[in-house]
Amino acid sequence: MTFLQLSLISAVALLGPLLALPRKWHLPVVLGQLLAGILIGRTGLKLVDPGDPTFTLMADVGFALIMFVAGTHVPVRDKAIRAALGSGAARAGAAAALAVATGIGIAAIFGTGHAPLYVVLLASSSAALVLPIVDSLRLGGPKVLTMIAQAAIADIACIVALPLAVDPPNAGRAALGAVAVAACALILFFVLRALERRGTRDRLHDVSEDRKFALELRIQLALLFALAGLAVLGHVSVMLAGFSFGLAVAAVGEPRRLAHQLFAVSDGFLGPVFFVWLGASLNLNDLAADPRMILLGLSLGAGTLVVHSAMRALGQPLPLAVLSASQLGVPVAATTIGSQLHLLQPGEGAAMILGALITIAASAVAGSRAATAQEAVTNPSGAGPAPNSR
Repeated sequence: MTFLQLSLISAVALLGPLLALPRKWHLPVVLGQLLAGILIGRTGLKLVDPGDPTFTLMADVGFALIMFVAGTHVPVRDKAIRAALGSGAARAGAAAALAVATGIGIAAIFGTGHAPLYVVLLASSSAALVLPIVDSLRLGGPKVLTMIAQAAIADIACIVALPLAVDPPNAGRAALGAVAVAACALILFFVLRALERRGTRDRLHDVSEDRKFALELRIQLALLFALAGLAVLGHVSVMLAGFSFGLAVAAVGEPRRLAHQLFAVSDGFLGPVFFVWLGASLNLNDLAADPRMILLGLSLGAGTLVVHSAMRALGQPLPLAVLSASQLGVPVAATTIGSQLHLLQPGEGAAMILGALITIAASAVAGSRAATAQEAVTNPSGAGPAPNSR
């Protein structure tokens, strides 16, 4: 990667804020960034190479930061989160049960023999997409909190289950890696809590603010990258490292100054790089070679929406149910692993990505509907945007 390419990536990422600028559209910033990546990547003009090691590393750093910030936004110290986790887990489990029947049916219709893989895809959510949409649209309230818990639980569970569905010989190693990352995040929580109670963190904060050292940011990034490195060694997604460490920091209490610093680093630079890279990694041209794979992609996308929309029966508002269906990380990982092991039929990987894009489009619309409904309740006079109640 060159500085000119990095400049191009940063420039096209502005499509996200530009599309999100009109308040009446209620579009998430993530959508424009993904579209920008598709435009300059494998599907479009091929101006950047998503396989470039530098580009990939920067995207991974951005992904870890996005999930860390997402984890810090979860109100772990709020007693309401306990009820949200229970309800979220119940809905994630119910969606998984429906995904089993749907995935087996789709695999039987298309004769691919990949029912376990389809089940994981249909049951998954993408916290990396859901949480930025929630933040950019300023969604809040108990029902949104429950949906976030549902998406996070489904995302983590499906990331752990994916190797079992795609690459069973390495499933044990991935499970051990996930346990190691979670255990280290738990240890960090106890260490950080002890430092907080002793006043060490306050003294460090005072020195850092007085001398402009940004010590808290430096230390948090060092710990985050160490956990991400452990995740890579354990063959699990850096998403687990970022989100679990973010939860640990949220449980202790994140300083306001650190939150502002992380926002600048993540949302201002590395987060957009990740979403542009993700869009650039997609090659939708493969679908043209086999129309049957287009039908498979449509079936996977529609099946995912049906599975998650069924949670309406458990009391979840339909817009939030559709929003929870948003997915991309798991389909991209499944496509990558399946292609490397030569397990997928020609065009099957692109079909899975098409299904994911369908859920993203539906989630963008659902997020807009949820934002409009929330604004109507919290700001009936229409004097301005609804406040963030999170």
